[in-house]
Amino acid sequence: SRSKSVRIGQLSEEFFISGQIEPEHVPMLAEQGFKTIVCNRPNGEDFRQPTAEEIAAAAAEHGMKFVHIPVLSSGVQHEDFEVFKEKYKDFEAPILAYCRSGARSAMLFQLYDAE
Repeated sequence: SRSKSVRIGQLSEEFFISGQIEPEHVPMLAEQGFKTIVCNRPNGEDFRQPTAEEIAAAAAEHGMKFVHIPVLSSGVQHEDFEVFKEKYKDFEAPILAYCRSGARSAMLFQLYDAE
């Protein structure tokens, strides 16, 4: 049985991060007021990981935006950040970004915040 709760970290007034979420977490995230979910994890990184498409479908059902900006586990590349920066202006806050641990999502936001 998978955990029903998500550990969420807050990086700014509008930007939050977490580790991998499941489709069944999405209704709770919608209730908490999140408007955009950003997946920073490539599909197929982990055997039991839900795909971005599965999370996207759950997000759509709850009127949330979903954006997939996959970043390899080897680390955030300049191109990843450029895509993130470009798409950030279309994010509706509050935003929850996730990857396996939250580290790649945090790094993208820290680069963005430092500009």
